[in-house]
Amino acid sequence: MAESFESARALILEKALVLPHESVSIQEVVGRVLAEEVRAPWDMPQWDNSAMDGFAVRAEDCGPSKPLLIEGYIPAGATAEGISVGPGRAVRIMTGAPTPVGCDTIVPVEETEETDGRVVIEGRIKVGDHIRVRGEDVQKGALVIAAGTVLRPVEINMLASFGFHSVTVFRRPQVAILSTGDELVEPGEIPGPGQIINSNAYSLAAAVREVGGEPLLLGIARDNRKSLTEKLLTGLQADVLITTAGVSMGDRDLVCEVLENVGVGRLFWKIDIKPGRPTAFGLKEGKPVFSLPGNPVSSMVTFEELVRPALLKMMGHSQVIKPFIKAILKETVSKKVGRTQFLRVRVVSEGNRLVASSSGDQNTGILSTMLRANGIAVLPADRAQIEAGEEVDIHMSSDIDVI
Repeated sequence: MAESFESARALILEKALVLPHESVSIQEVVGRVLAEEVRAPWDMPQWDNSAMDGFAVRAEDCGPSKPLLIEGYIPAGATAEGISVGPGRAVRIMTGAPTPVGCDTIVPVEETEETDGRVVIEGRIKVGDHIRVRGEDVQKGALVIAAGTVLRPVEINMLASFGFHSVTVFRRPQVAILSTGDELVEPGEIPGPGQIINSNAYSLAAAVREVGGEPLLLGIARDNRKSLTEKLLTGLQADVLITTAGVSMGDRDLVCEVLENVGVGRLFWKIDIKPGRPTAFGLKEGKPVFSLPGNPVSSMVTFEELVRPALLKMMGHSQVIKPFIKAILKETVSKKVGRTQFLRVRVVSEGNRLVASSSGDQNTGILSTMLRANGIAVLPADRAQIEAGEEVDIHMSSDIDVI
């Protein structure tokens, strides 16, 4: 009996285990998930400092008829040790330099006029202008980045600002990818009669890289037990194994049988979805094994809806299922009751609403519809027909078109 889409995905996510931690240079962690919280080792900024190039002054001394004697200069990177601002005095200062004793205000250079070693403040000022106060951004000991955060350039900037050269993140899974079938040839070969090019391996490898995993291409296993056994045993050394084709009911569909022979415990064989019904899932010593259909459309759709969430969970992500958006279906769609259907759609913004239309012939042999689609509408299993004008749930794969 086939699994429902919801139960199959829930089972996959239950069995996909989060990978161990590793320490990685901050140059390499963008997109990775932080495994341990980061707290500030010191105040940021570490001292009161100037936010502008200008003059450090006492606000009470300033006015258009009050020239101040310039005494001292503090460039960026210097200290203010031994320098103070006395009554009627000003100290030249650069952005980022520590403010000297006695200073309560920084006046930008463009708001001053300097003549013969004195400076006149032309604009209105108030106490505290253009001074960055110690700890005003982050105080020592404060939580800077929580565990579970997906690291972006802004987090990496903060880490570097606090002197971190490496951080602890969840490991990325190595994902072995095996194509099966006597009819397959590799890109670069000229296919003969009855042969087709092994495109699935390359689209799946790209999808694995896009989600953050490390693909390992195993090549092609032929439709015999010896070839399949050798390739599968190699693939089972990785964290995850994905196979394509060979899981239907034909005489030469041997993948499930050979997986069982090499110790993979099958948890389900079929799912009530379209496309992708002949999708199997199992475990070998806790490692997920996905057997996807050989049809390129089906393999890509099942990866997106079933494999992608599992890989994200293994890498420590908390949000593993893409959020749905709502869009108005442009045309009526008929489907089989009891089967969740993944409709390839093009979503456009029309005024204040989103409209989804079929990206073309939904036959699983029509690969070009994947090129035209920017989303997948998930049509519920209990419906036989979705009427034009109804709202549908959509997982977006790229940006929404704007009309």
